[in-house]
Amino acid sequence: MKKLVTSILSLAVVAGLSGAAFAQEAASGAAEPAQHAESETPHYPLLHPKHEHWSFAGPTGHYDKGQLQRGLKVYAEVCAACHSMSLVAFRTLGDLGYSEAQVKAFAANYEVQDGPNASGDMFTRKAIPSDYFPSPFPNHEAAAAANNGAAPPDFSLIAKARGIERGFPQFLIDMIPFVGGYQEGGPDYIYSLLTGYDEQPPAGVQVAQGTHYNPYFANAAALAMPKPLSDGQVTYDDGAPATVDQYAKDVSAFLMWAAEPHLEDRKRTGFMVMVFLVIFAGLIYLTKRSVYANKEH
Repeated sequence: MKKLVTSILSLAVVAGLSGAAFAQEAASGAAEPAQHAESETPHYPLLHPKHEHWSFAGPTGHYDKGQLQRGLKVYAEVCAACHSMSLVAFRTLGDLGYSEAQVKAFAANYEVQDGPNASGDMFTRKAIPSDYFPSPFPNHEAAAAANNGAAPPDFSLIAKARGIERGFPQFLIDMIPFVGGYQEGGPDYIYSLLTGYDEQPPAGVQVAQGTHYNPYFANAAALAMPKPLSDGQVTYDDGAPATVDQYAKDVSAFLMWAAEPHLEDRKRTGFMVMVFLVIFAGLIYLTKRSVYANKEH
């Protein structure tokens, strides 16, 4: 038993040291775009996404409702013009600290298609809390046609669908309870993308006409979406800074909540399970000691 524990601890130490070296290498790689030979296929993103500090990070992390409300405001006033959230119902906004009346008033700002009516026709009405965030376009083809052939993705699960790839040995550390558990790759990627438009393309990087260079984009050196945020674009009610950096952080956190609204409950449950397992392991050990106390070995 002692040998097993010693082996596990040794592996954890080795993984920790290797992970630190990997993190240092990643940090140095984030300082400048990766250089590729002409014969090599470029690896995207050209820059490693920035690692931000989030309130929901770690085993005891939780959502900052003030930040989520600001993120909702950024989404509603900026992102909703192109991006839908078809899997998020208006009623769930009550989890952000809004009252039932506020949720109803917010939903009424949107129109949804309903029907058919008694005549068999579809009709448009104001949204109610049980409805879901509607798409600004009638269909996928219309969305693509309005955006140079690239339909804007749905934002319901974007924070889970996008993320940072962390190879060996970093993924081992992420599996260690209360030590790793990195799950903020999506928000880190979204934040980095939104704040990465001011970067200038390095020598040798070609940016096609109608696209916009962004070294944090996961699929290419440039993307069809122009810079969506600018300072002073959204006015916050709580006096938070009206800057691109603040907008990007807030909407990234909001999209994380949209993708995983039960994150806090899951973490609480996981913590209780770990406590139970520790106590259970202790009881098993004491039982073993009691049973074999009078046995000859």
